[in-house]
Amino acid sequence: MRYQNIVTGRFVSRPNRFIAYVEIDGQETVCHVKNTGRCKELLTPGALVYCEKSDNPNRKTAYDLIAVQKGNRLINMDSQAPNAAAKTWLLNGGLGEIQDLKPESFHKDSRFDFSFTKDGKPCLLEVKGVTLETDGVCAFPDAPTTRGAKHLFGLAQAAKDGYNTYVLFVIQMENVNYMHPNDITDPAFGKALREAAAAGVKILAMDCLVTPDTMTINTPVDVRL
Repeated sequence: MRYQNIVTGRFVSRPNRFIAYVEIDGQETVCHVKNTGRCKELLTPGALVYCEKSDNPNRKTAYDLIAVQKGNRLINMDSQAPNAAAKTWLLNGGLGEIQDLKPESFHKDSRFDFSFTKDGKPCLLEVKGVTLETDGVCAFPDAPTTRGAKHLFGLAQAAKDGYNTYVLFVIQMENVNYMHPNDITDPAFGKALREAAAAGVKILAMDCLVTPDTMTINTPVDVRL
């Protein structure tokens, strides 16, 4: 995953989920936030942020907010980046040799991020981006997500129907200790994740090498259910 035309700024405020005010070159600028999650622990006043300048003169906002510096961690907070990074990872053999990789594939009433064939069996994989971190420990989600639980129920059903099924948590930073479901914020998701694992869904987590203009899936991270 690579970005173009990255500039630095300082976060000022976020009046709603979709935009933020960022000081760039001494001027307060409206930026599009590519993550509708809360991200309150990331977007704090004065935080160093990285924004991608658009080359489309007709856009309402000239910049997209891509990443933020949190202490000594650079965290990518673009909600589209995990899928792009996961696709590259899969094509480069992250799960071994696969065939027929396709995005946005359906099984019954659920749509999943990827389908493919591995060792002659049909497979489904759902990607979840993770930005919530405290003292090296990551959690998902950072806000309640009924959609996330629905994906897990769908994967569990697909596993019963003979698919190999996966959830891939793409942790949008590096050097974390482990990840766990955020039972305090969304106990229903945690319950659904444990039930999915019991049904045979493979639960994976990978950290990422993050720079201001790139994000690349790197090493496995322990998931503690």
